Amino acid sequence: MNKVILCGRLTKDPDVRYSSGATQTSIARYNLAVDRRVRREDGTQEADFISCVAFGRNGEFAEKYLRKGMKILVEGRIQTGSYTNRDGQKVYTTDVVVEHHEFVESRAAQQEAPAAAPAQRPEPSYTQSSMDDFMPIPDDVADDGLPFA
Repeated sequence: MNKVILCGRLTKDPDVRYSSGATQTSIARYNLAVDRRVRREDGTQEADFISCVAFGRNGEFAEKYLRKGMKILVEGRIQTGSYTNRDGQKVYTTDVVVEHHEFVESRAAQQEAPAAAPAQRPEPSYTQSSMDDFMPIPDDVADDGLPFA
């Protein structure tokens, strides 16, 4: 199975072009900055810059709604390829072909977050006081009465 799910910020506005021919198809290319789980020793966030390409309606969606700095979720598949450049050298490519995108933040949150740096979120801490928000299970409920047991 070839399935990719990414969450990151656009590094710039999508580059949208249209194919030639009887039926023009939109082709949108953009890069997502996806944070890594680990930070550098100095505390700065590491990120990977993933090349994405969206065709057809997904490309039109990117052209109409996506802008630099927006945080989006992308679902798709990895596609590799190669071509020979003008200097005669073989160049290998890896792209995520977008099958679905969706917004992760509201417009207000997008406007508050600086476009150059991802928003910093505090790490969740689970304490007894935060666990008190859960509804207790009565003692008389048998284990086979729970839908997830």
